[in-house]
Amino acid sequence: MSGLRRTGRAALAAGLLAGAAAPASAAQPLAVAVQRLSLESALKAAQAALAKCRALGLQVGVTVVASDGQPQVMLRDVLAPELTLRVSRRKAYTAASFDAPTSRLQARGQGALAHVPGLLFAAGAVPIHAAGSLFGAIGVSGAPAGATDETCARAGAAAIEGDLEMMQP
Repeated sequence: MSGLRRTGRAALAAGLLAGAAAPASAAQPLAVAVQRLSLESALKAAQAALAKCRALGLQVGVTVVASDGQPQVMLRDVLAPELTLRVSRRKAYTAASFDAPTSRLQARGQGALAHVPGLLFAAGAVPIHAAGSLFGAIGVSGAPAGATDETCARAGAAAIEGDLEMMQP
């Protein structure tokens, strides 16, 4: 009788698993709509971040990435070293990947994630949101402190988030 019980339990478990999987896969859409920044919006955000840093007397690099972390716009001020673009890109990629400002992610950079290529857990990047959707992120590099980089990044995001909110249904 114990063999019959095991067989019955196995059949019940298999049935539950099959029943649980069927509705989940049947409910999945055939395509997914992805919100993306236009080139004009990404450029406006980058220019606003650059303008904020210039107002502070700083020459920086700025990168705006799409929600998948791929760069859309990269700007480097006249005297900013090339390195600022590489750093701003990694900061923006990290902010988009974790959907969080990099200043809040610095503790994560102490473990295994610190060794993942492309990630940089240093302050200076923020996600770009509208109507609860992640559109991308903006990263800044070149200020003497990450908090200042982040101030400029926030100014860039703020320059377009209002417009993005207005276009949402």
